[in-house]
Amino acid sequence: MALDRADFYDAELARHNQHLRVAANVGADDRVLDIGCGAGQTTREAARAAAEGEAVGVDTSGEMLEIARRRSAAEGLRNAVFEQGDAQSHAFPTARFDLCISRFGVMFFADPAAAFANIGRALRPDARLAWMVWQSAERNQWSGAIRQALAPATAVSAGAPNPFSLGDPAVATGLLRAGGFTAIDFIDVREPVFYGADVDAALEALSSLYLVTDALAQTNEPPDNPRQRLRDLLEAHATPEGVFFDSHAWIITARRAVA
Repeated sequence: MALDRADFYDAELARHNQHLRVAANVGADDRVLDIGCGAGQTTREAARAAAEGEAVGVDTSGEMLEIARRRSAAEGLRNAVFEQGDAQSHAFPTARFDLCISRFGVMFFADPAAAFANIGRALRPDARLAWMVWQSAERNQWSGAIRQALAPATAVSAGAPNPFSLGDPAVATGLLRAGGFTAIDFIDVREPVFYGADVDAALEALSSLYLVTDALAQTNEPPDNPRQRLRDLLEAHATPEGVFFDSHAWIITARRAVA
């Protein structure tokens, strides 16, 4: 049986999450801002670590935030708060937070310079940042291989989200410096993404993701053809522990400049 969408993302990124947790190193009295928190796993983890502080998760998806709130309540977390909004323009309190984290939630802004500046204003001077982003598309097999299986002759649509927009360290560094950040560093993370306990589960889970639906929308083939190619690809990546694809990510660390 496939996982639901919220559980799928958490399971997909379980190995990556361990690296982000170490890099964030949340303190007991930290006030943590989590950008693109989704169903709130990283926010809840931060709230547990910041027992004398707080964790605020922000996301554009009301559906995911409802799941986040339910799970936070079930865990008895009173210092975890979830807000719906786009971090590019969300009205954060000024100089409120000691730490900003994100697990693949900062690559999709329409205006990343404006978003990073807005996030920067929410952090106190010398506050820390720990963001996980994908490296380039060429270094992330899961994206190219899946798209090619579904629509080999079709280019990525112009309006599709770009998960690799911060894959170039020079681009990310320039945006962060313009947003008021210093001491910018990149940690190389090489972990596989997990797509399901078996091929059937992986195929069902992937069928609901934008990567698949976007590709299928652009092909005139009978749907059974690309789905069979996708199944063949998943079978080639099946192991006794599940279906895995290689991936490469960065953890970006930085500090809010001191005036």
